[in-house]
Amino acid sequence: MRFVNFAQSGRKGLAIEKEGTLRGLLAGDAAYPGSLQDLVCGGAEAFRAAEQVLAEAPIIDSGTIQYLPPFERPGKIVCVGLNYADHTKESPYEQPDYPTFFPRFATSLIGHEAAMVRPRLSEQLDFEGELAVVIGTLGRHIPRDQALAHVAGYSIFNEGSIRDYQFKSPQWTVGKNFDGTGAFGPVFVTADELPAGAKGLGLITRLNDQVVQQGNTSDMIFDVAQLISILSEAVTLEPGDVIVTGTPAGIGWARRPPLFMKPGDLCTVEIEGIGTLSNKVEDEAVLA
Repeated sequence: MRFVNFAQSGRKGLAIEKEGTLRGLLAGDAAYPGSLQDLVCGGAEAFRAAEQVLAEAPIIDSGTIQYLPPFERPGKIVCVGLNYADHTKESPYEQPDYPTFFPRFATSLIGHEAAMVRPRLSEQLDFEGELAVVIGTLGRHIPRDQALAHVAGYSIFNEGSIRDYQFKSPQWTVGKNFDGTGAFGPVFVTADELPAGAKGLGLITRLNDQVVQQGNTSDMIFDVAQLISILSEAVTLEPGDVIVTGTPAGIGWARRPPLFMKPGDLCTVEIEGIGTLSNKVEDEAVLA
């Protein structure tokens, strides 16, 4: 099942995507099944019921909607750094033997086709194409061999990073949380649509049609099951929580000369079996 969270004429809606066609309903419509955050709490049965309803809904013209992040206010967004060996080699760090977890905040999130914002304080807006995992079942101390049963599905993330702020301190949080830098979507794909743990999926990031990152989810040092199991040693994972699993090599900061995104650029992240997330870049608006 492939779901799209959207807004149209000031109302939020939910659509299902099949073969490039969207069928959806708006909040307030009699048969509206609820938001993805509502559905994820109901598990696979709730997603199947929503799919049945939306399959009979009117066709939605994608040109008339605003794509929203699949989950707009996750309880937790946990990102993973240095999870591809080739990316670690281009970074100033040694490869860790424990996942490098750090938080993202919901205020940084934007949807497909929304503008990624280069802040007025920096010109170092960098791209990071990543697989996003959405938790479906609450758990703590989750064994690795049971971890994938806690996954509701997957999406795409472009973890825009403000590099000079990222490296101001040993903690990366500020540089990873500027408003308008966390692109997320356009679809949420339920786990049954993809290989177990979303392994073996090609990932390509393009900047203005130039391939700048190319990897495969099988190359992650800590796979989805490991990340869930390790993170749950410390944190209770809840339905709708998002884990952003890391990026392969090719980031702009590591290039010589560096390649940072600038206004007018188009950045896309494509993950096999999920789709393509596209965002133009704009400068932060200057307040009058």
